[in-house]
Amino acid sequence: MHLLKDRIKKDGIVISDTVLMVDSFINHQMDPVMMNEMGENFAKYFESYNITKVVTIESSGIPPAIYTAMHMGVQLLTLKKQTSKVLKDGIIQTQIHSFTKGLDYQLTLSKKYLSYQDKILIIDDFLANGEAVLGAARLIEQCGAAVAGIGIVIEKSFQEGRCRIEEKGYDIYSLARLRSLSSNNIEFI
Repeated sequence: MHLLKDRIKKDGIVISDTVLMVDSFINHQMDPVMMNEMGENFAKYFESYNITKVVTIESSGIPPAIYTAMHMGVQLLTLKKQTSKVLKDGIIQTQIHSFTKGLDYQLTLSKKYLSYQDKILIIDDFLANGEAVLGAARLIEQCGAAVAGIGIVIEKSFQEGRCRIEEKGYDIYSLARLRSLSSNNIEFI
């Protein structure tokens, strides 16, 4: 996606050889025109997959996932990173490790929103080691639903996430694939 790659080149900030900050247009402040185009791209790529729901993990995956769900005409389900006082009954959890934050957390899903009839598209903002996506997939499959595909906004292809996801047999589509990050030099595949 050219708009995204151009924006990464222009406004992305390389923090280290593994960390790219995109908070001015994806994470903290968002560009709705670009989010809409992302949603269109994901919807077009996965249009023949018979997706019944889009699933994402709070919070940075929500904007591209909303636009994707809108363009596909399906519901969006958000997996929670924090336990809730009101979300207690019928929940399942799995522990995942956040590469960016360097901590573990419990990913939570209310089982009542998924069934064996659902074909799920997982949307996430970044792919590094694949922990978040694989954790989401575990929860989805525990509910009997099928993971039909995985859409990633920015993939760090120099990390192991894609290989781990492909080993599980999931179809993955990334809008921008980074070959490397180094002192303000961003290379795409």
